[in-house]
Amino acid sequence: MAKECYVTGKKVLSGNQRSHSLSTSKRKWKANLQKVKIVENGETKTVFVSARALKKNNLTRA
Repeated sequence: MAKECYVTGKKVLSGNQRSHSLSTSKRKWKANLQKVKIVENGETKTVFVSARALKKNNLTRA
């Protein structure tokens, strides 16, 4: 399972790392995902949620 935010859908972004001489190499920017237990429809689920979504949204945590 690929790591993706359960609330916002954020996931890994890819692009180029640029050095001072402007040579390129591939790199990834990972989302700040936290493993959280939430209650949904009476069931406890373990999901990945971004740190920003944890601050902003009102999730019912287990």
